[in-house]
Amino acid sequence: MASSLQPGLYIVATPIGNLGDLSPRAASILREADIIAVEDSRVTAKLLQHIGVKRPMQPYHDHNADRVRPGLIERMANEAVALVSDAGTPLISDPGYKLVRDARAAGRHIVTIPGPSAVIAALTLAGLPTDRFFFAGFLPPKAKAKADQIAEFKTLRATLVFYESGPRLADTLAILAQVLGDREAGVAREITKAYEECLTGTLLELAARYEGAPPKGEIVIVVGPPGEPEAASGDDIELALVEALKTSSPAKAAGEVARTLGADRKALYARALELLGK
Repeated sequence: MASSLQPGLYIVATPIGNLGDLSPRAASILREADIIAVEDSRVTAKLLQHIGVKRPMQPYHDHNADRVRPGLIERMANEAVALVSDAGTPLISDPGYKLVRDARAAGRHIVTIPGPSAVIAALTLAGLPTDRFFFAGFLPPKAKAKADQIAEFKTLRATLVFYESGPRLADTLAILAQVLGDREAGVAREITKAYEECLTGTLLELAARYEGAPPKGEIVIVVGPPGEPEAASGDDIELALVEALKTSSPAKAAGEVARTLGADRKALYARALELLGK
C-alpha cells in the first residue's frame, strides 16, 4: 500500500526507555513512512515490533552519514523518509542536523513530530532552575580537555545539562566541582524505566556517592547556575569607569560599567563628567 504521507523528511522523537511514551502521531508516521533512517536497526526494530509493523530501514549514523545522506535527500523528493535516533529526539547529540540542513537546501518538505527528550526529562526531575538552561552534551573523556571545556561555561547564568557514562561519572562530578564550585546538582539515570532515579545534592556530595560505585544506564547531569555575584566595591566601580573612559564617551562608559557591575547608570554618568572636568 502506498504511503499517504506527503514526500519529505519526518523527524520522529522516540521513547527514551518506556515504549508507552511513543505518541500516537509518531506511531502513525512510522507505520506509513516509506523508509526509516535509524542509528541502530536492531533498536528501531524492537520499537516497530511494539507497534506491530515492519518498515524498510536505512542505517544513518556518524560513520556513514556523509555517504548515505545524498541518497536519502534524493528519496525525499518522492517518498516519506522518517528519521529516528535510538532514543529520544533526533538531532540531540547525533548527526541528524546535517540531514535536515541538506533537506531544506534541496527544498524538501520537513515535519517534526516532537516527543521524549532526556534533557528536558532530567531538568524536570532535578528541581533546579529551568528558566534558562544550556545543554552541553558529552564532555571530552580526558581530564584536562574536560576541565577546559567546563571552564567555558563557568560564567553562564543558567542551569547546565551534560550527558555522561557511568564509569566516568564520579570523576566528571569532581571536575565540575573543581571548576564551577560546589554547586547544587542532580544525577538522573534510567529515565522512564523501572529503576528511574534522580539523586540531588552538591557536586562533591554526588561525586562521593558515585566514587567506586559507577551506576548503570544512561545518565544526565544537571548543574545549577552560579549564585549571585558579590556587589562590586566603590573602588572597583571607580577603576572600571576610569578604564572605560579611555576608549568610550561618558554615556557609553557609564552604560558599560552599569551593565557589568550593576551600578547606577545616572550616578556613573555624573561621575564620568566629573572625572573629565566637564
